[in-house]
Parts: sequence; structure tokens; C-alpha cells
Amino acid sequence: MESRSARLAASLIALCAAVGVGFGFSAVFGRTGSVPLTAWIMAAYFTNLTGLLVLAVFGGIALRVPALAQPRLVATTVLATLLVGLVQRLLLYGVRTLRGGDLVGDILLHQVLPVLVPLFWLAFVPKGRLAGRDLALFASYPLLYLGYTLLRGAYDARYPYPFLDVGKIGWGPVAAYAGAIAAAFLGVGWALVLLDRRLARRRAVAG
Repeated sequence: MESRSARLAASLIALCAAVGVGFGFSAVFGRTGSVPLTAWIMAAYFTNLTGLLVLAVFGGIALRVPALAQPRLVATTVLATLLVGLVQRLLLYGVRTLRGGDLVGDILLHQVLPVLVPLFWLAFVPKGRLAGRDLALFASYPLLYLGYTLLRGAYDARYPYPFLDVGKIGWGPVAAYAGAIAAAFLGVGWALVLLDRRLARRRAVAG
């Protein structure tokens, strides 16, 4: 990922993430008038945290930071952005009418990044570096987020997503939703590992 085209693509993706989170922050600040409260609200959402993850990883790639260009870390980011896009489309689409900064942030974080990040992985990330054991790394991020969200909800009785709202739908449905999302996430993660291996074999034969 040292090529100029890879770094330019990473810069574009990092910019999209920064603008998406930035517009979302501005919109929430316009409603709260408080920077700490806005940061607290923004940090509740997997979408925003993933946007910051994308900003860090792809900003690091653009700036040639080796620790942030590791294929496993990029693959984790790919899966996280895919989860953001799929959950928004399948469970949250149309729940709210968005305008202004909310709409810009929604488009960039829910629609643009889930396309650009996987395309970057396909085009620029070295293949053959992933293995089944990496599924634990892939799953750690959403699992940590789930625990964090439930702790936040126990503290202030507010949940960022309706399918995680224990107070309204109860622990059973929340567990069912979380289990289904986790299973889908691991399934897509395993498919990514298999695709990584297949692409590595093809490139070895072609080379």
C-alpha cells in the first residue's frame, strides 16, 4: 500500500470519514449547544465510532504509518463499514427523516464508506494475509461496542438503536438481534478470509 494511488485513495476515504463525522457533530451541536454533550451523544453510535476508526486507519495509510496499514486491521475496518451499511439498510432505513448535516453524515457514513472501504481492500491491500483465527479480532470490535452500549444504557437509560433498547423491547429481543447480527458479521468475516485466500492464489498463479 505504498503506491501513490493507494495513498491518494486512502486520503479520499479518510476525508469522507472526517467530513461525515464532522457534519454529524455539527448537526448534533446545533441541537445541544454543548460540545461535551454532543461528544457523548455521538460516541453512542457504532456508525460514528466506525467513522473515526476509518479516519484513523486510512489517515494512517495515507501518511505511511505501518501499524495502521496491517491487512488484518484494514479487514476489520472493511467488516465494520459493511455492518454499518447493512444494519442501516435492513433495520434503520426510514426510521428518521434527515436534513442538513445529519443527511450529509448519513450519506457519507452509511452509503459511501461501505462501498469505498471494501473497494480499497480489493484494489490495494496485499492478499493472503488473513486466516480463520482473525475472526476473533474481527468480532472483538462489535462485541466491545455491544458491551459498551449496554453499560451506557444502564447508566442513562438511553440506547442509540431501537433493536438494542432493553428498556423498550426487553433482553430477549435484544439478545436475538445481537445474535443475528453477530452471526452475520462472522459469516461475512469468514467469506472475506476465503476471498482473501482465493485472490492470493490467483495472483500467485498469474505472477
